[in-house]
Amino acid sequence: MTLYIYITVSAFIISAICGFVFIPIILNFCKEKRLYDIPNYRKSHKNAIPRLGGISFIPSMLVAFIIALSLLCYKSNHNLTINLWSLYFLVGILLIYGIGIIDDLIGLPAMLKFIVQIIAACFMPLSGLYINNMYGFCGIWEIPLYIGCPITVLIIVFITNSINLIDGIDGLAGGIVIIALTGFGYLFALQGVWAYVILISGLIGVLVPYQYFNILGKVENNRKIFMGDSGSLTLGFILGFLFVKYSMNNPYVMPYRKDGLLLAYTLLIVPTFDVARVILIRLRNKKPIFGADKNHIHHKLMRTGMNQHQARISILAISILFIIINTTLYHLCYTNFIVLMDVIIYTGLHLVVDLILKKKMKSSDALKHYG
Repeated sequence: MTLYIYITVSAFIISAICGFVFIPIILNFCKEKRLYDIPNYRKSHKNAIPRLGGISFIPSMLVAFIIALSLLCYKSNHNLTINLWSLYFLVGILLIYGIGIIDDLIGLPAMLKFIVQIIAACFMPLSGLYINNMYGFCGIWEIPLYIGCPITVLIIVFITNSINLIDGIDGLAGGIVIIALTGFGYLFALQGVWAYVILISGLIGVLVPYQYFNILGKVENNRKIFMGDSGSLTLGFILGFLFVKYSMNNPYVMPYRKDGLLLAYTLLIVPTFDVARVILIRLRNKKPIFGADKNHIHHKLMRTGMNQHQARISILAISILFIIINTTLYHLCYTNFIVLMDVIIYTGLHLVVDLILKKKMKSSDALKHYG
């Protein structure tokens, strides 16, 4: 156990060092080539800022993962084996990573990116990795391959886009992903699947320097950066893969866990609930679901008067709150009740925010009337 912990920490440190080396290089490259994210009416920033920070994620993670696994094999005298879904996952993530870089550089239609995400997600069921058990949710237990495969693709694409769409203010997407990855790392460690713990640790490692440059970096010193689609799509796809991996009932890898689906879902409530709510609003208003607007949770909180820092802290706190509630109750309540409670709490939070916005609007109208 001690060896695995040392290797996991080593992966984190190696990846963090890579991030602190790669990101300044990317910033200088963006300045030289004038590659910036230009502000517009639906964006929170007011300055032109480089958006290629996500390019550093995969190289840093893979360097840390390879070195850490090599050290583990050397210290434990075990040979390294790679299974089929690991290879398919690598192909899928490189496809997502590549399309994200292209989009950050020249821009791509939303539909094209969506199609590529579906193709990448299809690699998981093709490798034998898919949702095969609902663990009693809505009274459903084991599900057949022909149902589990499309559900798996839908879930991966949905999670991928939820991270992409919530990446709207400094540090928010990175913070949410760090919380989710930490949770997945803990869950896989409990099951003794240390290869995934090491991979997750490597990804968290590079997110630390990214968060530093994204939140604390100064625009005037060319030290502020966004992750762009190369980052948000990549992070979302990895979280989708981890969700399916942990949720799948595969006794050859991990023992049966009645909480398999619930705990994986709990780690991603805020981004997935947010994108679901936005899609429903767009459908109700007869607007295209791939369109852009300012209805996401961070936009609403900032309209109440919060700044980016306050909105980010509030959303991350909500994410942690859901994790505390669900992990406390999953031994005591049925999954259906917990999910229903999550929906009620999330809806209630938005109703409170809507009430604050209405009061603020009435106050503003009154000032204009008497002014």
